[in-house]
Amino acid sequence: MSDREKNFVSTEWLAAHLDDPAVAIVDGSWHLPGAGRDAHKEYLDTHIPGAAFFDIDAISDISNPLPHMLPAAKAFAEAVGGLGISETQTIVVYDSVGLSSAPRVWWTFRLMGAPDVVILDGGLPAWLAGKRPTTSGGAKPAPRRFNATFNAAMVRDMAQVREGTSAGTMQLVDARPPGRFIGEAPEPRPWVKSGHIPGSVNLASGDIVADGRLKDPAAIRSAFDAAGIDLDKPIVTSCGSGVNAAVLTLALETIGVPVERSALYDGSWTEWGSRSDTEIATGPAGKSSR
Repeated sequence: MSDREKNFVSTEWLAAHLDDPAVAIVDGSWHLPGAGRDAHKEYLDTHIPGAAFFDIDAISDISNPLPHMLPAAKAFAEAVGGLGISETQTIVVYDSVGLSSAPRVWWTFRLMGAPDVVILDGGLPAWLAGKRPTTSGGAKPAPRRFNATFNAAMVRDMAQVREGTSAGTMQLVDARPPGRFIGEAPEPRPWVKSGHIPGSVNLASGDIVADGRLKDPAAIRSAFDAAGIDLDKPIVTSCGSGVNAAVLTLALETIGVPVERSALYDGSWTEWGSRSDTEIATGPAGKSSR
């Protein structure tokens, strides 16, 4: 089995397992502020039968002013257990774009100790294109017990990123579009400055996704190589708020780099770019400023 096959299932596979109690289906749709889309409303209108809605903003550390930061293991276990999900199930995650926010949910479940988490290849668009069944309204699953174990090796905080980039002991890869990375395009959150973390490199998540699916391993390797990333050295992924960074993390594992060696900076640019005590680089050459 290839790493891609370990991380994805087809619409055919899921259609055959819709009524399998060993399978939990999760709609992990989320959209950027200002996108004009309401992921939960869209879920209520149309979703795969049996799917629970994973609210990235609600299943988070709500005491943290930053958006959708990781919750404590106990809080996560209570929330997803209430959705009828157990870590003993095969957890199938999808989103309404194809491959956008689902990797963040995939990564979160993996970090919290679920061993068998996969993504629906092509997401909801592929499911709809195959004329497969959908339903509407909210799900009312029977609660299950979820035993969460937080894997700290898979995540980095600001202090670790500051130390690692200064010392050159980590490669920080930013998944935002180039315009935002170089500081020419505004951030979707108006209180966040434009630019990037000094020492980071840019590989937009959209460059390794085509038609709502992850590109093939050769294309992924080529993209990381073009960005100057050594796959044999520690890598930390980042983005605006820790969502699209998970697309890079998923891609890295698909080509053989384990999630424990490609940690994700949870606070990402929203944390770094909203503070007054961080250096900010702009432009392709990465000119630093305060």
